[in-house]
Amino acid sequence: MQQLIIDTIRIYSLKNMYQPYNVEVDILRLDEIHPVISGNKWFKLKEYLHEAEREGKKNILTFGGAWSNHILATAAACNLTNFNSIGIVRGEKAQNLSATLEDVLKLKMKLFFTERSSYAQKKVPEEVWHQYKQEETYIIPEGGYGLAGCSGAYDIGNYYSKKYSHVITACGTGTTFAGLVKAATNNEKLIGISVLKNHLGLTTDINQLLPLYLQNQFTIMNDFHFGGYAKITKELISFMNSYYLQTSIPTDIVYTGKMFYAVDQLIKINHLPANSQILIIHTGGLQGNRSLPKGTLIF
Repeated sequence: MQQLIIDTIRIYSLKNMYQPYNVEVDILRLDEIHPVISGNKWFKLKEYLHEAEREGKKNILTFGGAWSNHILATAAACNLTNFNSIGIVRGEKAQNLSATLEDVLKLKMKLFFTERSSYAQKKVPEEVWHQYKQEETYIIPEGGYGLAGCSGAYDIGNYYSKKYSHVITACGTGTTFAGLVKAATNNEKLIGISVLKNHLGLTTDINQLLPLYLQNQFTIMNDFHFGGYAKITKELISFMNSYYLQTSIPTDIVYTGKMFYAVDQLIKINHLPANSQILIIHTGGLQGNRSLPKGTLIF
């Protein structure tokens, strides 16, 4: 299968930004690996695509919302690897599609809209099977959650040295985070910043992707969701703009903006102690910022 990501992923140092707190902070720039299949998305997808190829499947089906990074990345990856792509979209079809779904259509993904209760159960509409053969279709879970997604995310660990005391990333399904836990050394503390409100089952979801000896060998923080998934506040937007002015690093409103805010706060309250060497995994997803009114963000 065609290699889709760049061979070298940049690590950006924040240099003296947190010098008063005597910590070093680096950022693994996964947001730069591909213009569309951004961040952790390729890593979560690639093992599923390999498996579909081995099984001789022709179609890839997956699930997502109107601004889903996952559904866009899946459409782009399928377009490059000659799979037909099928997207099951949460909710009724809007009169005006989101910019994300417009891009998905340009990438030749066939969209099917389903009401929310059916979507929650991940029911595939019958009309899909009127157009595609079920035995030729490979289904990737929403967000790439699953052992194959975790296995792909494990490879992120090959792109940074094992000198860090802390590795931190945002968590949605927890798939990428589980891969990082598997890739970690005994010296690394893994911290996941949950972007969902009251997602108390996240730890269980992560543990299901890990061998027994790694279960609960990590920390999940649930206090930085800013109201819930894709919810924002003026404080979050202000932070994202300020952070960009200081670092030239763009963040997104769903995942990385909240995660960078969390790291900033944890350093300033000394939760991350002096002499820590911190690696932040920038998981991309910047395209979701297009849901904001123009001019809300300065980047």
